[in-house]
Amino acid sequence: MNIGGLFAILDDVAATLDDVAIMSKMAAKKTAGILGDDLAVNANMSAHFASDRELPVLWAIAKGSLLNKVIILPLALLLSAFAPWMIGPILLFGALYLSYEGAEKVLHTLMHLWHKPEKASKPHGTINQSSEKEKIKQAITTDFILSIEIIILALGTVSESPLLTRIVVTSLIAVLATIGVYGLVALLVRMDDFGLYLLKKSNVFIQKIGNLLIALLPKMIQALSIIGVIAMLLVAGGIFTHNLTFLHHYPLLNSMVGEFILGLIAGIAVVGLFVLKNRLMPKSDHL
Repeated sequence: MNIGGLFAILDDVAATLDDVAIMSKMAAKKTAGILGDDLAVNANMSAHFASDRELPVLWAIAKGSLLNKVIILPLALLLSAFAPWMIGPILLFGALYLSYEGAEKVLHTLMHLWHKPEKASKPHGTINQSSEKEKIKQAITTDFILSIEIIILALGTVSESPLLTRIVVTSLIAVLATIGVYGLVALLVRMDDFGLYLLKKSNVFIQKIGNLLIALLPKMIQALSIIGVIAMLLVAGGIFTHNLTFLHHYPLLNSMVGEFILGLIAGIAVVGLFVLKNRLMPKSDHL
């Protein structure tokens, strides 16, 4: 191979890496809302386990999340190559699920405030082993839907790019989503332990920081829960407005407020359908 050919190959590699960097940045922006929701959901769930179970639970969910992406990524790439028309319906189905999850949380909170129950919720660390497995399973299922949305949205950003760029960008986003989200959650849920460690120090200023970290943790979890629900409904509404052309005629729906309202309305409709189904076809206790 002559020097000119070598430089040409290096130039192609540099151009590809440059495209990957630009497209990865764009894809990360597109998926930021879903990643924020993923972070909030897992941080909120992990905070309800005993301190010694938080990291094992997170590790179990993270492994499930990674497996989800290993399953979804090649399927998404195959769809983009051979059946791109299916990406839109998959996104809409995922948006309905996100709307349902978000609306259910909003309605549950409103019902809780309306009835004002006297009994407090279970204290930190009271989840038993059976409930723990169920919570992990539920988290991995939710992560599966969120992973589909993350990968499809990332893929949509690079749909016009060469195959190699599509593979690298979507793989990068999938790995970063798992490591980033679960790494941040792990740091967050151990914040109170770090605060307790700082309290043992003799320096008064460091002790104050420790107290601050301990006091901030429940507030941050609560804030993340609210942000997560808002992000869930915003992402769902955004998917609806971008994939349903008839909604383009309503400028209000193409704003953040409009997308949030659209996601909430769609979610309430799905919740209503499930309630109606359960009333019309109640589950029998006997086979």
